[in-house]
Amino acid sequence: MAKKKVVGWSFGRNMSNTDVIIKEALLVCEAAGFDIEFINVSTMNIKPCIGCCRCVGQLASETGSGACFQKDDFPILQESFLSADAMIFGSPVFEFAPTGLYKTVADRFGPSHDITFVGPAIEAGKKAGRDPSTYPDERSLKPRVGALVAVGGARTKNWTSLALPNMYELAFPMAIDIVDKLLYHGAMNVEHVLGVPEVMEKARKLGENIVAALNAETEEERRKYRGTEEGTCPVCHEDLLQVMHDGNKVECPVCGIEGTLDIVDGEIKVTFSEAQIKRSRLNMDGKWEHSNEIRDGAMTQKKVENLAELKKPYKDVGKKN
Repeated sequence: MAKKKVVGWSFGRNMSNTDVIIKEALLVCEAAGFDIEFINVSTMNIKPCIGCCRCVGQLASETGSGACFQKDDFPILQESFLSADAMIFGSPVFEFAPTGLYKTVADRFGPSHDITFVGPAIEAGKKAGRDPSTYPDERSLKPRVGALVAVGGARTKNWTSLALPNMYELAFPMAIDIVDKLLYHGAMNVEHVLGVPEVMEKARKLGENIVAALNAETEEERRKYRGTEEGTCPVCHEDLLQVMHDGNKVECPVCGIEGTLDIVDGEIKVTFSEAQIKRSRLNMDGKWEHSNEIRDGAMTQKKVENLAELKKPYKDVGKKN
């Protein structure tokens, strides 16, 4: 039986804090008997998604593999992902969120690797007896666990407030179950994370949690969140909440689920129903809800008459003579 594989992707500088934290976790996984791989994505040529919908169109119509037409290093990342049983994503924090390149990779992976589009496309291809190269790779559906690492220089934690929440964007379309997270802020205080033993210990613990998840004997144990910070949301374990304009409703921006906020004995208490938890976009019900919405939108989209004519007044706006 082939050994399971843990892959780490860093979006930081070579041998920077982000690189080393991920590599420390990978060393723990390697010591436990797993294969490991590390990629520094910032050294690669990854073009931005242009929203052409070619990948989604192929998958939704079940007529192709969902491959992107752009020619760059993306296939290297795709093969890395397909080979993995666990993923560790790490990014520096730029302007209280992950890097633009992290978002670019998330944009490229999200539509083309969403399992609620990929799964039916694979089944259709197999049922029709087509060549496997004409439909998505079956490894796309392999159960995976993952972890997130964010590194911010600012001493004030709220300057990293949108880092980990945004990093879920690269995980949830492929149904990667996040079992741990590490946020290191105040990195400007010390030259390198190697001089911060408590953070390196957290990196090792993150690696141990990946190992425990991969060695789990049940699906519930495999998916179990093992981080020390529970967070307000019971699904993504983040504290970020959107307060709605009516009543006491709140929403988790990561999961897209609605809850209620109350003051009990002077303390804030946020409650999410089991039905809402089930429809989190980190769970299968939420993923299907979204992909079915897209399918319906594509089928029922209202056409605009004389659209080409309507666009003409805007064609040359802002152009220099």
